[in-house]
Amino acid sequence: MYRPMLFKRWWQFLIILPLVLGIVLAALAGLAATLIYPTLPSLEALTDYRPKVPLRVYTADGYLIGEFGEERRAFIRIKDAPASLKQAILAAEDERFYEHGGIDTIGIARAAIANLMAGGFKEGASTITMQVARNFFLSSEKTATRKFSEALLAIKIERNLSKDQILELYINQIYLGQRAYGFGAAALAYYGKPLSECSIAEVAMLAGLPKAPSRYNPFVNPKRAQERQRYVLKRMHMLRFIDDRTYQAALAEPIKVRKQRSLHEVSADYVAEIARQAMYEKYKDAIYSSGMRVYTTILKANQEAANRAVIQGIMNYELRQGFRGPEKRLPPNVLASGEAALAEALEDFESYNGLIPAVVTKVEEKAAHLYAKNIGPIVVKDKGLELVSRDMAQKDAGKRKFVPGAVVRVYGSGDSWHITQLPEVESALVALDPRNGAVRALVGGFNFNRNKFNHVTQAWRQPGSSFKPFIYSAALEKGFMPSTLVEDEPIFISAEETGSGKSWQPANYDHKYDGPIQLRTALTRSKNVVSIRVLQDIGVEYARDYITRFGFSAKDHPPYLAIALGSGSVTPWQMAGAYAVFANGGYRIEPHIISKVVDSNGRVIQQPRFVEAGKTAPRVIDSRNAFLMTSMMQDVIRRGTATRANVLGRNDLAGKTGTTNDVFDAWFAGYNPSQVAITWMGYDKPKSLGRNETGGRAALPIWIDYMSVALKGMPDTPYVPPEGVITARIDPETGKRVADNQSGISEYFYAEFPPEEEAPTFDFNSFSPFPGYSSGSVPPPPPASENGGKQESFFDQLF
Repeated sequence: MYRPMLFKRWWQFLIILPLVLGIVLAALAGLAATLIYPTLPSLEALTDYRPKVPLRVYTADGYLIGEFGEERRAFIRIKDAPASLKQAILAAEDERFYEHGGIDTIGIARAAIANLMAGGFKEGASTITMQVARNFFLSSEKTATRKFSEALLAIKIERNLSKDQILELYINQIYLGQRAYGFGAAALAYYGKPLSECSIAEVAMLAGLPKAPSRYNPFVNPKRAQERQRYVLKRMHMLRFIDDRTYQAALAEPIKVRKQRSLHEVSADYVAEIARQAMYEKYKDAIYSSGMRVYTTILKANQEAANRAVIQGIMNYELRQGFRGPEKRLPPNVLASGEAALAEALEDFESYNGLIPAVVTKVEEKAAHLYAKNIGPIVVKDKGLELVSRDMAQKDAGKRKFVPGAVVRVYGSGDSWHITQLPEVESALVALDPRNGAVRALVGGFNFNRNKFNHVTQAWRQPGSSFKPFIYSAALEKGFMPSTLVEDEPIFISAEETGSGKSWQPANYDHKYDGPIQLRTALTRSKNVVSIRVLQDIGVEYARDYITRFGFSAKDHPPYLAIALGSGSVTPWQMAGAYAVFANGGYRIEPHIISKVVDSNGRVIQQPRFVEAGKTAPRVIDSRNAFLMTSMMQDVIRRGTATRANVLGRNDLAGKTGTTNDVFDAWFAGYNPSQVAITWMGYDKPKSLGRNETGGRAALPIWIDYMSVALKGMPDTPYVPPEGVITARIDPETGKRVADNQSGISEYFYAEFPPEEEAPTFDFNSFSPFPGYSSGSVPPPPPASENGGKQESFFDQLF
């Protein structure tokens, strides 16, 4: 029986079989392509590319302070992309990009061999076009089906977009770690500068990231990142994109990534959050992807000065209060397990404002050895031990808190380290231009990430004596003058007058009384009983109505005599706007923090218009009133409760300290013609700051530190008496007018209220304005006075 022979030789079978299989596979692939290609997604996402660009918030002088969105992006046109970036990408990812049609057959053959050797899909042959397809439309799983769809999409993309369009999409869409999408955002994330300023070595580092962004992240794995960078540079050299000299120089260049991973150029998280909330209220979720930019009124130098001042003020306060104890005690077995165990234990503690967590490893008589997070072993000695010196000197070892295993905080560098502790107290600062209300600096607390509560805008606290100027201003409108004599003697308020059912006997802070005293002296020394007597005369309801001129709401200040001592509720934001009225000569401006908003194309879409003092702002108090109040508050600094501010060496400063009863809140509100700044310190859950803490000790130093920078280089601007203010020579003891050739001092008066010849003591039954003394010619007053006196029942709550 005859049987036809298909193959006469076995080797013919080996030749024919692959050919047949190839034809079959090609037919199947063609059939699959015919069926799948029409179902591929539309390329509208590519042809109408709209990247999700986050909302960014900037200072007035163009520094980034905040970014809000899921993805960090900085869109770059292909024509603006550096040539070195294009070359590095081609060298690292797809050297034949401009030659193939979306699929690199040579690359596929190489990957196929590698996969056969590995026994599975371990290596791909993705071109740049295929990566674009995957990033926009597909998952990253390594399966044959996904790879086939990816290849078909790549072909479709190549037929509809130019090579430059595809590369532009890749440059802006690829994920590169640190929440950065695209090379523009990555340059900012890793180097803190735009791509145009990056060196070839830096560009090569970025070009190596797409393969494995986390594995080659220079923050996390600097060694692996450098190996990948060197590979990319080698490829660039092999492809003759760079010459020998450039190649060697790039290899020798040290890696210089950002010291901080944050992209923010200025730390102003509370400001950024205010801007975000305002934008969200108007534009909702669109703000997180539309690329809008908000420019605030904040100035970089001012904000940085405010940051330093608040942190230093808090640290100084903590030092005065002493060591509370460690944040945690590590068990002896961890301490004995070596540095690796210590490093792992410290991972649970986050650094705040440069305060680094560290564990005590050894305590000597005059030195302490610690292991600091991300730093290693350090030694602290001399002044660096000041916070814990008393604890170290404790004779009873069992009562010591600063012992091996204690987790504390350190700050410093090199051989100069200091031990500190995370503060429990909070502080805030807000500064603005009184001429237009533009906020120049704002710090809402110790650290935004630790406590997002903004103490400038959200903390309603009692202002204490810092509220007295508004009561005194109301009194000037009723005929009082700075020289008016008021009795500084203990006062008793009946239960009927308090409205609480119980009597009240307010007292001066130091429980000292000077008898008849002039209004200027009373404010300078912060005399409580004088403020009460003044309010009794002008009337509580009148005063409550009057303070609304400064932006306060009457409902926040209950109708009782205690409002003369600052028993109502205010925010630092309110206080800044209110003190601006004195600083600008009597005009009401609105504090504001946003100057303009632009869209992704740079078009201004929102630019609020705010009033200016002397132009469009409404006048709310007489310019003479503002001048006399400023004159009196200048004396607060020159010889009153804020004499520390004289260290600034200026003559145009005015302000008022404030300390509430039981020292729950410490304030200083001060200004000159170009800057108003309000500082506050207290606990979120109100409790005493300490027996010796006052506005002058806790809040004023923060104000001084800030103003030393904010006013640097600015001219010392004298306050000029406005029309209707006169000066008269009087006897400082009796207030009697004296001749020009007689011994006396000068004081300011309204022209219609000149000093009388006689100087009767102030009588509540028949009030008559009376002169006193002016600043500059009397001996320094006794020690500073602040709010004080024991109060009962309802008034205990007020303070």
